Amino acid sequence: MHSGAVDDEPDQDVAALGWVPLEGRGSLPFALVHGESLVAAASWAVGEAGIQLYDASVPWARVRDSGRTLLIHDPLCPLAPADFLADAVGIATETGQVVVGFRPVTDTVKELRGEVFGATVDRDGLRSVATPVVIPGVVLAGLDDPGPADLPTLVARLAAAAPVHWLEAPSLARRIHDLEELALLEALSRSQV
Repeated sequence: MHSGAVDDEPDQDVAALGWVPLEGRGSLPFALVHGESLVAAASWAVGEAGIQLYDASVPWARVRDSGRTLLIHDPLCPLAPADFLADAVGIATETGQVVVGFRPVTDTVKELRGEVFGATVDRDGLRSVATPVVIPGVVLAGLDDPGPADLPTLVARLAAAAPVHWLEAPSLARRIHDLEELALLEALSRSQV
């Protein structure tokens, strides 16, 4: 079992590095789920998936030049299962494609024309970016910087540079936006035990 400790010296035996970004997420990553902060829960899952955590104090050039796959795990998706994260890393490493965890869109989506609602958009072509975003070493080597910590914006940037493999995330990997959604996620996780 991997300890998940943050380290600025990458372990040469670990195939992937993991980052749990906090930027742009306000104080929500420090809310509690099952008695732990969201960031702690997300970091634990990264370690349990056999991925070495690193923090943002490690110079980007060092991460980029490591030749390793990089997993970015959003702390606002705190209950994503470790085996799902490991599977995503395996797909990215095997295929050389960026892997993006997503949830299907289930809400009704309408076109907006000025201030008037128009036609209903077909949900089959829509995806909601969840977690993780996994960048294989070959793609990572071409990035000048890690880009935005906002995952949908990062995915759009990566999709312009490399093929994307969309991987449907389990319901526990959904993104939360507030404390009400966090309470629902926690209740959902209790019902699945």
